[in-house]
Amino acid sequence: MPDLKQAALEIFRKTLAAIDVPMTMQRKLDRTGSHILVNGAAVDLAAFDRICAVSIGKASLAMARGLAETLSPDFRAEGIVVAPGGATGLPEGFREIAASHPVPDQGSFKAGRAILDLLSTADQRTLVFFLLSGGGSAMVELPLDPSMTLEDMQQTNRVLVTCGASIDEINAVRKHLSAVKGGRLAAAAAAAMKITLAVTDVPEGQESALASGPTLSDPTTVWIACEVVRRYGLLAKLPLSVRTKFEHPESIPETPKPGIPAFEPRSALFQILLGRHDLFHAAHRASESAEFITICDNSTDNWPVETALDFLLAQLEALKKDNPAKSVAVIANGEVSSPVMGDGIGGRNLAFALNAVRKIAGRQIAVLSAGTDGVDGSSPAAGAVADGETLARAQSAGLDPDAYFRRSDSYNFFRSLGDTIEIGPTGNNLRDLRILLAK
Repeated sequence: MPDLKQAALEIFRKTLAAIDVPMTMQRKLDRTGSHILVNGAAVDLAAFDRICAVSIGKASLAMARGLAETLSPDFRAEGIVVAPGGATGLPEGFREIAASHPVPDQGSFKAGRAILDLLSTADQRTLVFFLLSGGGSAMVELPLDPSMTLEDMQQTNRVLVTCGASIDEINAVRKHLSAVKGGRLAAAAAAAMKITLAVTDVPEGQESALASGPTLSDPTTVWIACEVVRRYGLLAKLPLSVRTKFEHPESIPETPKPGIPAFEPRSALFQILLGRHDLFHAAHRASESAEFITICDNSTDNWPVETALDFLLAQLEALKKDNPAKSVAVIANGEVSSPVMGDGIGGRNLAFALNAVRKIAGRQIAVLSAGTDGVDGSSPAAGAVADGETLARAQSAGLDPDAYFRRSDSYNFFRSLGDTIEIGPTGNNLRDLRILLAK
């Protein structure tokens, strides 16, 4: 069975190589002379006196490099790269601001101020590229009300992410407190030509959730934000400056909505560079090239970890039954929910693989689950891979997978067996990827 485990790892590696950000940007923008294509619309770079770029999120450095390579050698952008932990190898003309994820820090505030300062100089002869990827909500922040402190925003963020609200509900609140979210960056550069390019870890149709939609008109309202605070009983948990706002909602400015000049199609374009379909396509191609009959299934997005695993294993078994003489694969992406039950180290991908250990024991099956950003939860791993021999190996080493699962310590379980996937930050951030193989 080690060959199945190695096959899963190789499919994962080939998938990551195929979703290279700079390469994808050059291919999809398809520059010819001074023209680039953005979502089918031709934009003449020569029509502008100045090109600026704001790149934020886990893929910010790769996106900035991709833009610089696409524009070179005839055109050059100046701009800001906001990255977690800092960035090295910046393109010429860019400056870097290190900021935190998942909780904003002083760097996040510094980035918010710097971006607004840059956009304040953008006029009708300026082309602004907004390069967005996951994690941008925390990395770029600045309150609308200057009386709100960093500590206020941090506490508000912690209250929101631990209350059980959905990401859309969390964003509805954050957008109405922020000077940089919910379309406000587009409004800050209303006169300029704006192109937003996205490497997205959110489902189609929910693009305003990516980095809290700084360049898109906001579908949420003050009323919706207040309803989230009421529904989850958050008012007493919020810091005083934020609580006062929601006690007097008339004091909260509404976010920019469709119909204002900042969002007119002639001056604002949006394109997804990489998303779920790109991830599926790359993984499917890598799996088929390894001679696995492959199906892709997105049904399990946001499902509980055990329910998702049972469903995907059933899909794998059905596919194998239909192809008894062939090796088969089920590819899934998206996120699964895995509540933290102990004080161990791990994340949802490691938990998914750990949950599979007993269910595939003794069978010719491998299960890999990993984050395309290279980091899973509180661990330094992207995820892990298990096969039909993992349980026997664990028992020989005195490891009880159930005990590790209860402690939420999936990282140390797989690390002890040498089955973690530790590749470091990838500079990308699409959805999690799960690869289930059978022979």
